[in-house]
Amino acid sequence: MTEAVLETRGIYKSFGALRASQDISLDLLEGEIHAIIGPNGAGKSTLIGQICGTLKPDAGSVQLLGRDVTHDPARLRARAGLGRTFQISSLAMEDTVLQNAVLGALGASGNPWRFFSDALSDKDLRNTAQEALLRVGLEDHATSRTAELSHGQRRQLEVAVALTQKPKVLVMDEPMAGMGSEGSKRLTGFLDGLRREAPILLVEHDMDAVFALADRISVLVYGEVIATGTVDEIRADKAVREAYLGEDA
Repeated sequence: MTEAVLETRGIYKSFGALRASQDISLDLLEGEIHAIIGPNGAGKSTLIGQICGTLKPDAGSVQLLGRDVTHDPARLRARAGLGRTFQISSLAMEDTVLQNAVLGALGASGNPWRFFSDALSDKDLRNTAQEALLRVGLEDHATSRTAELSHGQRRQLEVAVALTQKPKVLVMDEPMAGMGSEGSKRLTGFLDGLRREAPILLVEHDMDAVFALADRISVLVYGEVIATGTVDEIRADKAVREAYLGEDA
């Protein structure tokens, strides 16, 4: 049986009277892309926060590579191999593309407090950064200010920054958001190959990308997983169609 590289067990999270996560148990397997979909307000970002360590669950646990990380902060989970891209860009817009990638590599180096100017002259860090930019197709933009990139290129850079950290597991929060159809197709093709290197937990509203990529899909509605299955199973699920996909899915 394929091992789970990431797993939540009975996650609960409330904000006052609002139950944002209700007994959420799901897993991500080796070589897999597991998509999480659901309407706005379903609790997807809250779940991602608990998985990545920026929010602590009220109950339940998070397992990463066979180890309980429920009480570990985000930086320790990242150091253990959990990579993340964000729904809202966290890039340094006034820095160059290469500088952003070097910052990512620096964070994974085990010595994140060294002077940034020293990091930029570190051959190993620069090589790691340049390799990641090459993989996402931004090698020709290394010296460009990040603010000058298109929205789609910024999304590519966010993926590159995550790759500099040599992740063993990736959590991606709406990587296709704001991208045009061609950009989405290119990123979809890239992620399709990336799963063999790092399995991906994918939160995404672009259903064309989800259906093209996902081995399994979990549907989150009002903080609860109402269904998990293959693309065909989710398409055929009446409750999912009524809650999210619509009858034309």
